[in-house]
Amino acid sequence: MEDNKGLVQLQFEGRQIRRMMDADTGEWWYAVVDVVEALTDSQKPRDYWYRMKKRVAESEGFELSTICRQFKLKASNNRFYDTDCSNTEGMLRIIQSIPSPKAEPFKRWLAEVGAGRLEEIENPELAAERLRQIYKVKGYSDDWIERRLQSIVTRNELTDEWQHRGVEAGREVAILTAEIAKATFGLTPAEHKKLKQLKRENLRDHMTGLELAFTILGEAATTEITRREDAQGFHKNQTAARKGGRIAGNARRELEAETGKPVVSSTNYLERPQAEQEQLPSGVERES
Repeated sequence: MEDNKGLVQLQFEGRQIRRMMDADTGEWWYAVVDVVEALTDSQKPRDYWYRMKKRVAESEGFELSTICRQFKLKASNNRFYDTDCSNTEGMLRIIQSIPSPKAEPFKRWLAEVGAGRLEEIENPELAAERLRQIYKVKGYSDDWIERRLQSIVTRNELTDEWQHRGVEAGREVAILTAEIAKATFGLTPAEHKKLKQLKRENLRDHMTGLELAFTILGEAATTEITRREDAQGFHKNQTAARKGGRIAGNARRELEAETGKPVVSSTNYLERPQAEQEQLPSGVERES
């Protein structure tokens, strides 16, 4: 079952397992407390998970939190909470530390529900269609969805290029991304999120169609410049990122001069779906 936040609920032996797809990678992430509850029948799975992390850190010197990410998931009280989640590989590691006769059946179940992911890797169109349906349920327009999917393709192409050219994942990728965004919009991603009053939400899921278009232009231009200059290492790629972002920034300013309207918007889709906001008549103020 899928709700309007893109949350998917599965069943393992009658127990609910929530999972969330990372829109940028198409990878599924599972709620750890749901898995803990399913395997241990614990009445307080959050407490069990907390003690488990502490025990593993003390006995093995390994922090289980390093293989987790937090997603805002809906709980049984219909409220949303930051929830530790792990991907399939991470869940297999976590299960190793849970003494339960259900561990092996759960591994088989995980392999079965993950089979769709293997099919998507072999046929990327399946992943794109799954994302398309998730965004439609969330209330995004068809035009916006196609632009968002294109932004994912462009982004992945750029990050693959960076990986092959000696840019380290994590901090260096984040810095280069901020360089492109700053040159494109005059704002870093953090500043852009603050303008839109976002916290942990994905910035690009709250961009307008125009913001996505200029994001695509900046990253596509950076990819082409990176290849043309054969940029190697962080500093060369930083220069290429600034150039790519500057191309998009110049185009943005030219459009703003023609229309008299800023491209950067405080609009977000936290309360009202994107498609609904796009249909508002002119002169009606949009909620931020």
